[in-house]
Amino acid sequence: MHNIENILGELQRFAWQDYVAFVAMFLLCIGIGIYFGFMKKSVSEDDYMLGGRKMLVVPIAFSLVASFISGITLLGLPTEVYSYGTQYLYVSFGVVGMGIVMGVFYLPVFHDLNITSTYEYLEVRFDRRLRLFGSIMFAIMNVAYLPIVIYVPALAFNQVTGIGVHTITPIVCIICVFYTSMGGLKAVVWTDVVQAVSMLGALALVAIKGSMDIGGAGVVVERAWHSNRLEAPDLSIDPTVRHTFWCLFVGGIVYWTQTNAVSQNMIQRYLSLPTLADARKALVIFCVGVLILMALCGYNGLLIYATYQNCDPLTTKLAKARDQLLPLFVMDTLGELPGMTGLFIAGVFSAALSSLSTCLNSMSAVVLEDFVKPYVKKPLSSRATNWIMRLVVVGIGVLCVALVYVVEHMGTVLQLTMSLESITNGPLFGIFTIGILMPWINGNSAILGGCVGVFVMSWVSLNAQWAIASGAIRYQTKPLNVDQCSYSFNAAALVSSAANATHIHGPTAEDIFPLYRISYMWYTTLGASVTIIVSLLSTLVFGTNNPNKVDPVLLTPCIRKFFKCNPDKQKIEIPLQHKLRSDEVAL
Repeated sequence: MHNIENILGELQRFAWQDYVAFVAMFLLCIGIGIYFGFMKKSVSEDDYMLGGRKMLVVPIAFSLVASFISGITLLGLPTEVYSYGTQYLYVSFGVVGMGIVMGVFYLPVFHDLNITSTYEYLEVRFDRRLRLFGSIMFAIMNVAYLPIVIYVPALAFNQVTGIGVHTITPIVCIICVFYTSMGGLKAVVWTDVVQAVSMLGALALVAIKGSMDIGGAGVVVERAWHSNRLEAPDLSIDPTVRHTFWCLFVGGIVYWTQTNAVSQNMIQRYLSLPTLADARKALVIFCVGVLILMALCGYNGLLIYATYQNCDPLTTKLAKARDQLLPLFVMDTLGELPGMTGLFIAGVFSAALSSLSTCLNSMSAVVLEDFVKPYVKKPLSSRATNWIMRLVVVGIGVLCVALVYVVEHMGTVLQLTMSLESITNGPLFGIFTIGILMPWINGNSAILGGCVGVFVMSWVSLNAQWAIASGAIRYQTKPLNVDQCSYSFNAAALVSSAANATHIHGPTAEDIFPLYRISYMWYTTLGASVTIIVSLLSTLVFGTNNPNKVDPVLLTPCIRKFFKCNPDKQKIEIPLQHKLRSDEVAL
């Protein structure tokens, strides 16, 4: 009987064909960067940031899908379904809800204003303090999130080839920084199209070949049904249950709307389209694309269970980390087909590269618009803005490579950063929602609400992370067994770890304050709600705006008719001011 080391050695067959497939994808991305950087050189800041606002709908929609589905989703979602069942997939209703909410309420406001950074909106609607607050929150969140985006696929690469994480991450970052800094948004979007197709192909390939190996999709469904992995929606209203239909639907709508409608990473894509109708078309295609990718990831999770139902690789430690489960399955399934494993790993890296390039491009927009331009005395020359934007991309890229070391040495940081995302996301979403829906609330109330929201979410999510790390909060997985393994593993270590798990000396879930036990899917909703409630109460102290003095362009279309603004010069001034700002370099 083989031991785990022998099995892993046999599986790690990354042949020259795999390296060719893997490297070809990177060379294609570099080629696109060179094309848009030198052949079709971006002449202005507007061109670099927003593709001259003349981009096409389909590439933008593909780019949105590629940017949103990072390597974390690609590797994490199958593991989620494998361990806990299909309950999480009901978040797809939240995705559809997000499409409606964003298309009706949020997108028209930003598209009509003709802006580059979404945080410019906060300055026009409230004041400069809010713009700075939004930009700082965005910068903190991105710098914390990016190292994880690179680290997760590097782990997958390590599982497949045995090559060290710190060998591959700098190479990936250098390639990404190169094509992002050279080609701007156009290069990012067209590389995203290549990467979205690569991701879809990789997932479909795994699903088809894996199903054929065990006797078809019917076997996958049957085994999932017998292990209770196929679940009806859980309609419980208990907010501490990890996944219920309500937290996935309501919490999903809020989380996805925040990420898609007010985060600079995504909104920059929609603003690069010429008309609002085009932006809405891209939104519809984006929703369909995400649902297809989620369905494929979910199916692959059930397929992995159907394949390993009698020998769980997570328990035996054949897959050392949860995110290495799908790469292990790929090596097992596609290993004998030359080049296929390389194609899959290229797909996972595609997901990471697209998320990374999006964040780098958005960070250059935010730093230029929100941290540099407001504080310089005279307008920057075209040459100066180009240098600033490219230096930001390079600087953040270097920082990411350095932070990968931090992520690696602190295991719980992966989860910690996800909760850090909720600390900034909820309050920011609350402030934007106040801006477009509540014209009577002024800047003082909004900034107090935002600060209280950040404080409350820091307190809740960091305490919740501590409770999870200490073992007080545990989530029950679906049945997994190791009865029929064809290789030997350290069974004694499993028995002792199971015994330790049942005799935890320390706090149990009942000892934890109920607010810390709420499902992570409610975090963004909680942060936004606290921000909005505190802002509404603050009007008792700070007073209110005259809603009729707020320019209707800054409000969502469906409430504009209730607030009659005097047709004075203010109404024309705001959009014009922004138009000038983004075109001044081109002149």
